[in-house]
Amino acid sequence: MKRLFLVVTLVPAFVLALPANDWPQWRGPDRTGISKETGLLKEWPADGPPLRWKAADIGTGYSTPAVAAGRVYVQTTKGGDEFALALDEKTGTEVWSAKIGGVGKNKGPQYPGTRSTPTVDGDRVYCLASAGQLTCLGTDGKAKWQKDLVKDFAGEVGSWAYSESVLVDGDVVVCTPGGKTATLAALNKMTGEPVWTCPVPGGDLADYASVVAVEADGVKQYVQFLRKGVVGVDAKTGKFLWRYDRTADFGANIMTPVALGNKVFTSGSRSGGGLVELKVSGDGVAAKEVFFDKTLGAGIGGAVLVDGHLYGTSPQALFCAEFETGKVKWTERAVGAASICFADGRLYARGHDSGDVVLVEPSPAEYREKGRLKQPDRSKVKAWPHPVVANGGLYLRDQGTLFCYDVRDPKAGK
Repeated sequence: MKRLFLVVTLVPAFVLALPANDWPQWRGPDRTGISKETGLLKEWPADGPPLRWKAADIGTGYSTPAVAAGRVYVQTTKGGDEFALALDEKTGTEVWSAKIGGVGKNKGPQYPGTRSTPTVDGDRVYCLASAGQLTCLGTDGKAKWQKDLVKDFAGEVGSWAYSESVLVDGDVVVCTPGGKTATLAALNKMTGEPVWTCPVPGGDLADYASVVAVEADGVKQYVQFLRKGVVGVDAKTGKFLWRYDRTADFGANIMTPVALGNKVFTSGSRSGGGLVELKVSGDGVAAKEVFFDKTLGAGIGGAVLVDGHLYGTSPQALFCAEFETGKVKWTERAVGAASICFADGRLYARGHDSGDVVLVEPSPAEYREKGRLKQPDRSKVKAWPHPVVANGGLYLRDQGTLFCYDVRDPKAGK
């Protein structure tokens, strides 16, 4: 019997006006980790899908690529500086390179360099360097404006330098300077001038996660995972609305929140996962905990919501859990901890240690692997960049190399 899988996801206001098969920002067109593409392979050959192209010596870093309007954009580190690169989507050849800022200081000497994904909005590309410079580039690589989150907003960041991928929503760019003055900020996307700043009570440091837009009971808000926990602020004014601290991870709060309607799931790899329901009361919003489970520790690899179920990875294994209840349906150590995305009825999970990618049919009944790709020329560095699926291509970043595999089904549409 064929199973029909309904992809259930929030349809937010920040969907970018680009072709449906592009991947113009962090976690795709809707920031959900879900591609809208169809016509992809449902099973892979024994040796995986064919390689379309390989771009080598692009510079180091953990940035995931964005794909838009025939270009692939990625941030990279070369020496003491960070750059944005534009590559040709068909061939992987470099079109331009533009300096965007400096390399931020980490808590320790490990893992220096850029981790942010460029955000493409029409003819502009927004990039955040790990030292805190937020640069707006044209798609020709020329700078339009730049702000420094530390110097211009008294920003304060946690242990791992600036790592978020900024959100473009309508006329504003939403970012997280951190600190007591402008914990979150909305800037005019054309000029970089502040529209509002939000001093979150307690002055949380900026951490590793990225902002998403959520609408609960008619109140649009921006939700972010800060050093001390998850917060929501009013999208129009920047007014602080609510906080949920239980999923805060002492190492790093990395996971981008997953939302459906007025419910938001967050987790830390060491702390566990929790779901809150947002309720508007008067001029405020309350976050009521629905469940908390220490085993649902998705972190840097993220999670996606498919047919009412969360698919993510703990530090050891892939998991499937009911979104509404947190009930775990299965766990699987096929690739250990992994980064994950979803496209055309399949999960793509990339193991952090091995770099292997597994193609998985999502089902709460059991783990169903439909193919495996063993990436060649693996570096010795963790494979943290998320897999990206856009226009028939599967993109895998491994430090100074970017691979593009062809995952289109040649029989589709015939």
